[in-house]
Amino acid sequence: MGEICCPSTTIAVSSFEFIATKPAMRILVVEDHQDTGQALTRLLTNWGFDVALAETLQSGLGQLTTEAFDVILSDIALPDGTGYALVSEARRRGIDVVAIALSAYSYPDEVQIAKLTGFDHHLTKPYNSQELRSLLEGAIDRKRSATSR
Repeated sequence: MGEICCPSTTIAVSSFEFIATKPAMRILVVEDHQDTGQALTRLLTNWGFDVALAETLQSGLGQLTTEAFDVILSDIALPDGTGYALVSEARRRGIDVVAIALSAYSYPDEVQIAKLTGFDHHLTKPYNSQELRSLLEGAIDRKRSATSR
């Protein structure tokens, strides 16, 4: 494990290379299982992302109203609705984000519904962190190419 030293911070680097983004990409995690949401938030923060956590559809929609995000990572089954409704509403509002579904189900119908409601990608729980990392790196590349035009 190596370290990256900054003027006021030392960041531990594991087998994944630290993603240096200025400003950091903003990720909205919508996950009702508290332990899963906290673990995912810690992982993403350690990777260098700026993360906000919401536990319900309504709190996720509220954060989309007041804050700008680059990525939405959302569970499908939420206590007050679905991740489908969240991303569908984000798309209806014209919010340009990469949307990644996190679901316990990998049935072809579930993946198809996710795509039809606006998700760009679908990961099945337990998800592979390398696959998630790859999708986020793709989002970074997309953001960089959009801002360099």
